[in-house]
Amino acid sequence: MDFDLIVIGSGPGGYVAAIRASQLGLKTAIVERENLGGICLNWGCIPTKALLKSGEKFESLSHLKDYGLSAEKVGFDFDAIIQRSRGVAKQLNSGVGFLMKKNKIEVIEGTAKLEKGPNGASGAPKVVIALKDGKSRTVQAKSVMLAVGARARALPQIGLEADGDRIWAYREAMTPKFLPKSIVVIGSGAIGIEFGSFYRALGCDVTVVEAMDRIMPVEDMEVSKAAQKSFEKRGMKFRVGAKVTKVAKDKSGVTVAIEAGGKAETLTAEVCISAVGITANTDGIGLEALGVELDRGHIKTDSHCQTNVKGLYAIGDCAGAPWLAHKASHEGIHAAEHIAGFATPHVVSPIAGCTYAQPQVASVGLTEQAAKEAGRAVKIGRFPFKVNGKAIASGDTDGFVKVLFDDKTGALVGAHMIGAEVTEMIQGYVTAITMEATEEDVMGTVYPHPTMSEAMHEAALDAYGRVIHI
Repeated sequence: MDFDLIVIGSGPGGYVAAIRASQLGLKTAIVERENLGGICLNWGCIPTKALLKSGEKFESLSHLKDYGLSAEKVGFDFDAIIQRSRGVAKQLNSGVGFLMKKNKIEVIEGTAKLEKGPNGASGAPKVVIALKDGKSRTVQAKSVMLAVGARARALPQIGLEADGDRIWAYREAMTPKFLPKSIVVIGSGAIGIEFGSFYRALGCDVTVVEAMDRIMPVEDMEVSKAAQKSFEKRGMKFRVGAKVTKVAKDKSGVTVAIEAGGKAETLTAEVCISAVGITANTDGIGLEALGVELDRGHIKTDSHCQTNVKGLYAIGDCAGAPWLAHKASHEGIHAAEHIAGFATPHVVSPIAGCTYAQPQVASVGLTEQAAKEAGRAVKIGRFPFKVNGKAIASGDTDGFVKVLFDDKTGALVGAHMIGAEVTEMIQGYVTAITMEATEEDVMGTVYPHPTMSEAMHEAALDAYGRVIHI
């Protein structure tokens, strides 16, 4: 054996898993075909937040009068905004490289493919790597972990396929050649809403098309409706319950044909951003020949991230929903510990979802609709930021906190937020659910004043008729 563990893919699941494995004394290698840090660090989570922060800063300048301030000749340098985002990604990419050296993890640059190992069904697959210098290298390990991620989904049958010119996926939207005056965004999940929010902040005319009957359909219905209202106040436009039938392009822009409510409509814009989901990177890496079980292109795993093939693990986006970086990291650490022989069961922590638009949206656990569909009786509490002292002082009064407690046990089972910096606050509820907190625990906790997190406390109080400030 060349290694104890070979990790294929260096995104937030892969590189974290490699570090944890090395900490546990496993001789570890990581294979990466493009950039250390994967999509999240280089083309996703991190650089998009840099763009969104620039947009937020610029948009806030139009509200200086509300704070007794003024400024002249306000403007922005679009190229500098993009370069700042790329600089952030480059810095963190270098940081991952440092961590690999620090933890004595061998980095192999190339494209990996799995083949049956020398021991057949009794051993892990071998890894054949097409190196960047044109050569090939074959390595063997006791265990192999797939952290190969996913890519933007394309719909060529209707013309929705990124071309780098008029039709963009996330990469093109992150490094555009020009700032368009108008954009049609197809898909209102986190990616679509975040890009729509960023470009609207810079003055673009933005229309978001969503096939479901409401935007951000995975969120609680109240949050979804409040989000659309807030985005519309910023000038964003929406078409919900709309099916895209064709996307056509020419030198001047795009036309997007949609059907909604039995009526046909054609939208025109300079650019179309495709945000219709992802496709797992499970093709072309030898899974079929090994007999790896898939579910709609995603790798099936057990509670320890093991596949049906001995010695082969899979984590992150390639192993199914939710397609979130923090879920991948959590799985990577657990899988590394399982490989190292830890006998402790997998602690299942709820996975929070975050959207970094203006306003932000964050949630964890059951929505009210999911609780009703499951026949679960819940107590619901709400608290608006418009009566929270810190929110009023900051001028960030949009949004609210909503919590759900099990009616019989008092267990906290869901939390939903919309407002400023709620993506930083949701972890409080994640911890509470993980520790099986009840309403008494949440209500008995002392929240610092003045903070927006006090709304989390008041929402819990509201569920039991004890709210103070409304």
